[in-house]
Amino acid sequence: MTESPASRPLRKDAARNRALLIQAGREVFALRGLEASLDDVARHAGLGVGTAYRHFTNKHELARAIFTEAIEEIVATARNAAAMDDPWAGIVAFMEKAAEAQTKDRGLREVLMGMNDAGEMERVNDLISPLLTDLVDRGKAIGAVRADADSTDVGVAVIMLCTVADVTGDVAPDLWRRYLPMLLDGLRAGSELPVPALSPDEFRQAMVCHKQRLIRAVTRSTA
Repeated sequence: MTESPASRPLRKDAARNRALLIQAGREVFALRGLEASLDDVARHAGLGVGTAYRHFTNKHELARAIFTEAIEEIVATARNAAAMDDPWAGIVAFMEKAAEAQTKDRGLREVLMGMNDAGEMERVNDLISPLLTDLVDRGKAIGAVRADADSTDVGVAVIMLCTVADVTGDVAPDLWRRYLPMLLDGLRAGSELPVPALSPDEFRQAMVCHKQRLIRAVTRSTA
């Protein structure tokens, strides 16, 4: 059926409003956590409450949409990095872009680190892990990456950079960039590492446990 020209601006407005709500949700949830209401998000976005509820049934549905969008961004970053001819350049690009996306957007970081959706996290790991494994293996093959490095080391390194942003972001929001080269240097050949890397299963388990601790902490603080 032929589209009605009059309907096109409505769809564009709807897409714009949804994007505004997701961005506002990131910002509001970052400051106040999920105790903030969908009404709060709508006001922050400069939209009517009715508009917000036409897009999302409740704040939890909005949080899931934020999580889904964040996933797409991180997976796209990994795919672009894995497509680079130089594996070391791909590793550098992934770490920098993944850390940059999360450290400049506290809402994104909170949703990624705080959502307790084990099934979705499994799906994300299944998408990203092979890409990072390929990059690390290719890096080892050309001598750019130390022989005892693992793809999970890359994920943990990004978490370290995000932790720097959590601690120092209010005072020095770009301080994580100081530590990126240090972590990258650690992935190159050097002294023997004292403990083994996490296996992919251990990495997943660590992420799930971390999220559970965050949820318990939030529950205690709002009780």
